[in-house]
Formats: sequence, structure tokens, C-alpha cells
Amino acid sequence: MSGYIEAVRGLACELLDLMAEGLWVPDRSVFSRLIRGDDSDSILRLNHYPPMPLLCKDKDSSSPCNHSKVGFGEHSDPQILTILRSNDVGGLQISLNDGAWVPVTPDPTAFCVNVGDLLQAMTNGRFVSVRHKAMINSYKSRMSMAYFAAPPLDARIAAPPEMVTPTKPALFRPFTWAEFKKAVYALRLGDSRLGLFTTEVDEHVG
Repeated sequence: MSGYIEAVRGLACELLDLMAEGLWVPDRSVFSRLIRGDDSDSILRLNHYPPMPLLCKDKDSSSPCNHSKVGFGEHSDPQILTILRSNDVGGLQISLNDGAWVPVTPDPTAFCVNVGDLLQAMTNGRFVSVRHKAMINSYKSRMSMAYFAAPPLDARIAAPPEMVTPTKPALFRPFTWAEFKKAVYALRLGDSRLGLFTTEVDEHVG
């Protein structure tokens, strides 16, 4: 397990370095250094979604059945980046801009990478955290392993100066991961947390 954690952390760091490079940020490790240290708040979570048979109102085959049982409700990941791997059973769905839900084809040989809320703040909105949910399969168990890459609790979360310009002002005020994490646990799963840390909120308060 420790070996796997080190491997996926290395993958997350490599992806974050490539993102910084793609955004033309001179300091290529500006994002990845937040998760490299032993004091990072990253975690690995193992999920098991047991099968749930279809529940019909009665034995009449024409009766409606419950085809869409939610295993884990709609949300975005609060951390920086999520590296997800699952078995060959589908269930993960992501939300598009128009609100439509799209199933992700399962592939046990590949990783699914989700942008988290912190990365959205650190890139000043260039990368957007994805809302997703997990549905339960009627016949097979779904297993997944999610590595949530997170910074130390006292890490200051803010966009690099290169990401803030007169035409693209800062969308979020600086905050710490501890502050954001506290907001996460104070709200419901599907609630938006980043909205509490926008510069517009500060202006209205002021």
C-alpha cells in the first residue's frame, strides 16, 4: 500500500508539473511541491460499492424499477488532484457544463484524474473542478482506489502572480487548506465551497 501511494503521488506531481508548464508558469513545481512533503494532507481511500438488485414496485414486469441508485452523491473533490483507479464495473459519472451526466467507461488499466477545488483556485479558474457521482451496479461490485492529493494544513492557497493580470483578476482570495477543509465539513456534500472564498464575497463584506 505504501508503495502504491508513493507511485500515485509521483504521478500526481508529474501531472501538476505539466499543468504548470502548460500554463506558462516559470516555476514548474509551484503546484507539485505542495504535495511532495511528508506533511502533506493527502490520503488514499478504498471504496466498495456492493451490487444492489433492481427494486420494482411489484412483480409485474411493466412496473417501473429503480435503475439509478446513487452510491456516492454529487460533489467535487476539495483537494488539488484526485488519481482514481477502479475495477471493470461502471458507476462513475461526471457532470458537463450543461448539467448533463455522462458515464465514464471503466478501464482497470487506466487512471481517471479529477481536478479538485484547490487546483481551480490555484490556476485562477483555468482548470475547473469536476462534479461527479458514483452509481451502484445492479449485478456486480464496484471497487475503486482514490488518491486525494492535498497540501499541508497551513499551506497558503493562491494563484501564482503569472496567473493574475489586469484582464484576468484574481477570482479567489488567498486561504489555507485548513480554512477550506473546515468549510468542506461545515457544508453538505453537494454544496459549493469555492463560492465562500471568491474575491466578490470579500468585496461585498467590505
